Amino acid sequence: MKSSVFWGASLTSAVVRAIDLPFQFYPNCVGDLLSTNQVCNTTLSPPERATALVAALTPEEKLQNIVSKSLGAPRIGLPAYNWWSEALHGVAYAPGTQFWQGDGPFNSSTSFPMPLLMAATFDDELLEKIAEVIGIEGRAFGNAGFSGLDYWTPNVNPFKDPRWGRGSETPGEDVLLVKRYAAAMIKGLEGPVPEKERRVVATCKHYAANDFEDWNGATRHNFNAKISLQDMAEYYFMPFQQCVRDSRVGSIMCAYNAVNGVPSCASPYLLQTILREHWNWTEHNNYITSDCEAVLDVSLNHKYAATNAEGTAISFEAGMDTSCEYEGSSDIPGAWSQGLLKESTVDRALLRLYEGIVRAGYFDGKQSLYSSLGWADVNKPSAQKLSLQAAVDGTVLLKNDGALPLSDLLDKSRPKKVAMIGFWSDAKDKLRGGYSGTAAYLHTPAYAASQLGIPFSTASGPILHSDLASNQSWTDNAMAAAKDADYILYFGGIDTSAAGETKDRYDLDWPGAQLSLINLLTTLSKPLVVLQMGDQLDNTPLLSNPKVNAILWANWPGQDGGTAVMELVTGLKSPAGRLPVTQYPSNFTELVPMTDMALRPSAGNSQLGRTYRWYKTPVQSFGFGLHYTTFSPKFGKKFPAVIDVDEVLEGCDDKYLDTCPLPDLPVVVENRGNRTSDYVALAFVSAPGVGPGPWPIKTLGAFTRLRGVKGGEKREGGLKWNLGNLARHDEEGNTVVYPGKYEVLLDEPTKARLRFEVVRGGKGKGKVKGKGKAAEKGGVVLDRWPKPPKGQEPPAIERV
Repeated sequence: MKSSVFWGASLTSAVVRAIDLPFQFYPNCVGDLLSTNQVCNTTLSPPERATALVAALTPEEKLQNIVSKSLGAPRIGLPAYNWWSEALHGVAYAPGTQFWQGDGPFNSSTSFPMPLLMAATFDDELLEKIAEVIGIEGRAFGNAGFSGLDYWTPNVNPFKDPRWGRGSETPGEDVLLVKRYAAAMIKGLEGPVPEKERRVVATCKHYAANDFEDWNGATRHNFNAKISLQDMAEYYFMPFQQCVRDSRVGSIMCAYNAVNGVPSCASPYLLQTILREHWNWTEHNNYITSDCEAVLDVSLNHKYAATNAEGTAISFEAGMDTSCEYEGSSDIPGAWSQGLLKESTVDRALLRLYEGIVRAGYFDGKQSLYSSLGWADVNKPSAQKLSLQAAVDGTVLLKNDGALPLSDLLDKSRPKKVAMIGFWSDAKDKLRGGYSGTAAYLHTPAYAASQLGIPFSTASGPILHSDLASNQSWTDNAMAAAKDADYILYFGGIDTSAAGETKDRYDLDWPGAQLSLINLLTTLSKPLVVLQMGDQLDNTPLLSNPKVNAILWANWPGQDGGTAVMELVTGLKSPAGRLPVTQYPSNFTELVPMTDMALRPSAGNSQLGRTYRWYKTPVQSFGFGLHYTTFSPKFGKKFPAVIDVDEVLEGCDDKYLDTCPLPDLPVVVENRGNRTSDYVALAFVSAPGVGPGPWPIKTLGAFTRLRGVKGGEKREGGLKWNLGNLARHDEEGNTVVYPGKYEVLLDEPTKARLRFEVVRGGKGKGKVKGKGKAAEKGGVVLDRWPKPPKGQEPPAIERV
């Protein structure tokens, strides 16, 4: 039995059945000690309420509440609170979040696919619905005392290097895709009226340039990311601009690594100049948490401060508001006793923190907008249906010679048998990925086959093993399962033992034992489909093997992952997902070090560049994905041949010029087959020779997912985009639109082209050129990037 703590229960009178899990407690503003403090006065503004609370704290109490495991202040009735809750793809285990063990309320949550697979849907509306479910379930957990009201999600670091162990926690490598994922997740999590009350507080992480774990002696705890202003503004920081400036997220997590010599959590340039001043993240007095133990890194690993006390003080003074810690790693008492940490800085941090949860209804009891959410709102049938849809919609068909779908598996009059071989064919524990909670159920492919009434046999197999001969049972069991089967489904790839937090990969090859087993199975000359789990591998051996008939990539598909892949295999559903990352050849790891941060071709990355915008020879490119039908997309005719940037800006009232809308891109999509299918329309911008070089190959400018396009149907629509999608960044980090001839490429690979010219000639806002290289080239500066302080200049750009 576990304890239950409900709204209105005080610190001393909470109903407790047992104390074997650390549950959260909540303030009692009705008749308890705290009720006399104005933090309980709901007629006051959130800043006024937070100010009243902080004013009542002693210096000792203040210091005890600027860490993730805050002790509260029993003297005035303020309970302890753990700020560390997680909900990456569903409510998950964390020090501030626990699950009831066994039967009972709050023993599980809806487990969605990992974010990388969710992003492969290229569907903002679906992502927002998923985030809404996570936000509702998260708040229900919080109301019952099983979690806090703030969650450290989403992860919006772009996934630029395929070796990164945490890449599947992110929505992929493209900035526009990451930004739109962030916008959808924040809106869904925090709720429809965040200005009135947040359903939960979302946290965008890890700010900034955090994209590797442990590689060749460098770790995230001591790594100094050397980044040009151009790459900083254009790529690494852009998702956080969406979070902060445009979506007004409730909190930010600063990263372990340093940026250009200064630890992220100790950088006034990152935390104050850019985050709060340039992006104007001040409206709701939002707060910044460190990553866990990052404050200790400032002195211990980065050697940026002489002592832990000094590093602690530097971080808080720079703008960090709370230190995430497992048990205690910063030196707040030392910083205070040595006079390094000012009380005004502590007060500023506490005001931001407590205003944050005032805005989430933490002190409002049953008056909170979301106080009624409870166990009945968790694992609802609609949420389970959405998890299945996300897994189906995100799965990407990478190869198909016509073998799929295996529709005759559903023909009960002439039953066909399938061999389901591989490590995740019937393994529940492989489906969820990292940062997971307890799912209500986990449906494997074998379970799904049984539910569909398909005769099948199963055999497990190797995972990361290099030699198939090391375990003869893998071969014997697989061949026995396949012997009498009509079809072979091989469930392979990698699992979380290969990639995850603290674990980067060193190669992109298929594990040798798996490749050997697949090759052995092809000798049976039966239709063979590979279903690939985990991050991208170099699929060249499978793509080039004519006896491997099809490949479906499913990443980590969540609680209904088995059902999703079997619905696709049998043709009950049609695949329409697209790769959210580039699939690189295996020799990429030999030529490009993980620690090189340059995106454009440079000496540091063997002149290869990174991401689809710069890398020219992928195995399969970002945006690739096949269908069971044939689509014929093209651009419509109603698009201007000339766009005058000055006129666009003249007619725009947006506060930020890069958000000024452009005319919709007209798209016409015809389904020339006889099967209904979704279609993801991807529009890439290409403008070689426009503005200063080097020029990207192409850049995603707009996208949408068209649902349920019937066979023979012709669907017309418009893709929304803005000046920022057309702009580039100069070497000073400024966002610039350059006049010249542009081309928009539809789909991957390109199926249609639209050409237009960007000119200048109007009057008004567009005349604002500013100074520097952008103005010299005739470009319109939409946003001027803040210059770093002396001593924090970016590295010199080395290009050929």
